[in-house]
Amino acid sequence: MTSDLRRWIAAAFATGVTAPPTPRPRWARRGRLDLVALADAIVALIIFAATNSKLSGRTLYAHPTGPVVLVISLALCAPLAVRTWVPLTAWVASVLATFWIGLTVPSVGVTPGGVLVVILCLYAVAVRCEAWVVVTAAVVTAIGGSVLVGQPSVTAVFTAAVPVLAGVVVRTRRGSTQRLAVAERRHEGERALLEERQRIARELHDVVAHHMSVIAIQAEAGPYKVADPPKELVESFADIRASALSGLKELRRVLGVLRSEAPDTAPQPGLADLDELLESARSAGVTVTAGVSGTPREIPDGVDLSAYRIVQEALSNAMRHAPGAAVQVTLYYGDAALVVTVRNDHCPPRTREPGEVLSEAGGHGIIGMRERATMLGGYLQAGPTEKGEFLVTAALPLDSGSVQDDS
Repeated sequence: MTSDLRRWIAAAFATGVTAPPTPRPRWARRGRLDLVALADAIVALIIFAATNSKLSGRTLYAHPTGPVVLVISLALCAPLAVRTWVPLTAWVASVLATFWIGLTVPSVGVTPGGVLVVILCLYAVAVRCEAWVVVTAAVVTAIGGSVLVGQPSVTAVFTAAVPVLAGVVVRTRRGSTQRLAVAERRHEGERALLEERQRIARELHDVVAHHMSVIAIQAEAGPYKVADPPKELVESFADIRASALSGLKELRRVLGVLRSEAPDTAPQPGLADLDELLESARSAGVTVTAGVSGTPREIPDGVDLSAYRIVQEALSNAMRHAPGAAVQVTLYYGDAALVVTVRNDHCPPRTREPGEVLSEAGGHGIIGMRERATMLGGYLQAGPTEKGEFLVTAALPLDSGSVQDDS
């Protein structure tokens, strides 16, 4: 118990109840040189010289000696030189030195230099230490001034209160300055992020949205370019126009999110919208079948959205790279994960080798699907099979744990 108490006291005197020093303003530093610490050292030397000179002419003991005067002057003034790094230790050392000299060497008493050092160290304590330490130090200083120096109670309290109040004012201003600096840095980061998002939104609007609008207009006008167009042709152009308008609507929603500082509150698609997605693929000429196994249940929003996007991207890849292929979509609700598989019965010739990953030229579809699965702690595999099919398999964990790829 005693050793624990000693360790606690040592930690308290060192840094346990002391906040780290605040960065100095530019005027108070020159490279690695701290001008405030340098000023403390210079003032300590001046007080040391003045105290040593004043005490040298006094009778300290029956046989006064120079070394005794030197030790007393050093003990009184040295704490000031280290108050920047250890303010509480410096104040304790200055108080103990003042009390010790005042009690053991009555002929010296309390020197003005020693009192000044105590006051300056008390100011450093008020700036850096916790509130209860500051109050305790102020009370001890006031009691010492009243008992040891013989000051009136009002004068002793005033002497202790002045450096404490000054330290509290400086501490409050520094805290406000730091909070303002933090808020300014945060706002600068948010402003830079918003500017980048707006730049991306402009690029998407000027390029992608323009082409989507052109596709929709051309699809609407296509049937009127021939006389008596077949019904199938009219329906195909209508489906193209509907898909273009749907994509344009989704793009505008994304652009709104990029340009807005508020979080997106629009509902995200999920597996509840899977039938609509599959029907859209069928209308584009893809033969799609779907199946569900396991026990369907409510799943996390992130898993729901990622599963939908993975199926959407896999169907898009099938339409681009394997037109006319039959696609089978399967969802398996396991105990720990939702397993999504999208299988094409045809694989493009350039990816016929088993184990080779299908990747559209210049695209990032499979990379994006894999990133979605990895973000949730799952995994995704995509590539041709030995039967000439192309298979996308994603395992998305349904809890906080991760699904490991054992294949």
